[in-house]
Amino acid sequence: MTEESQKKKSGKGCLWAVVILQSLVILFGIVMILGLAAIGSSITTWEDERTMGADDFPTMTETWSSGSGDTKVIRIPLQGMIMLGEDRGPFSSAIGSADMALASIKRATNDPTVKGIILDIDSGGGGITASDILYEAVKSFKEKDEKRKVIAVFGDVAASGAYYVAAAADFIIARPTSITGSIGVIMQTINIQELAKKIGISDVTIKSGSNKDILNPFKELTPEQAAILQDVVDELHTRFVQIIAVGRDIPEEDVRSFADGRVFTARKAVEIGLVDKTGYWEETLDEMAGILDVETVKVYRYQQDFSFSSLFGAHSRWDPVRGLLERMPKTRFMYYWQP
Repeated sequence: MTEESQKKKSGKGCLWAVVILQSLVILFGIVMILGLAAIGSSITTWEDERTMGADDFPTMTETWSSGSGDTKVIRIPLQGMIMLGEDRGPFSSAIGSADMALASIKRATNDPTVKGIILDIDSGGGGITASDILYEAVKSFKEKDEKRKVIAVFGDVAASGAYYVAAAADFIIARPTSITGSIGVIMQTINIQELAKKIGISDVTIKSGSNKDILNPFKELTPEQAAILQDVVDELHTRFVQIIAVGRDIPEEDVRSFADGRVFTARKAVEIGLVDKTGYWEETLDEMAGILDVETVKVYRYQQDFSFSSLFGAHSRWDPVRGLLERMPKTRFMYYWQP
């Protein structure tokens, strides 16, 4: 290689280095601008916010979503498995849909300018306690101001724990193709006793009582243990039935007649009183305006505020081992439906 060609190659290398450096500087500038914009847009002007903690009034960005007028309504999505406090990984600040929904309801509850909530539900349910916490949060929103209203609108699925949450709403709309119902409690596990014998695995358990290792996958469930678990399931199921009986104003015995875990189409759900009507987003806005006794409503949505750690959120979502572990069955009582 000649001296002249070496100089040309070296010059090209320097040029690429400059281009890369400039790109990094520009990218950093964009990130800083977005961060400052998000922080600035989350600032509110009313006085009460200054007296509340981050859990009572979470810091979020408020964005105008649709509609018009002076009546402020918040659209809150609830999608996927309803579980609270899920670990999102050490490099991610993103939170799950149920956690985000709970934070959004709390923020809306403590914002006196919010007059209504639209719960946009697409979920097969989830944890019993998580569903109950969200249900109570919706009730608290209404109790803070008796003029406030909540409408639940269903997507593909709003079943089991998702319907439990919706029972706190004043009005329920399902799309014509929605599936709902699955009123019941489920607890599942596996027993590998026979397989363990074949491959030479033995169980070693040290316990303080005969039922401390109930549902041990290496041992058969005794009739007495099955009765213990069935009592728990029955009590939790009764609570579910009573929640619907009160929320939907249906006699408890009528609810029990169809609260056996079956699912319903939107049309059938309207017939038995689980849903008020079928419709789409336009009908939802009209109904919200109607029950608030206004001509139109202006719908906003919340977004989690920008943070530098959120840039690394994809790390945990694309971790194949983590994804596999998250899909493994967990032994717990659930208000959940998964076909």
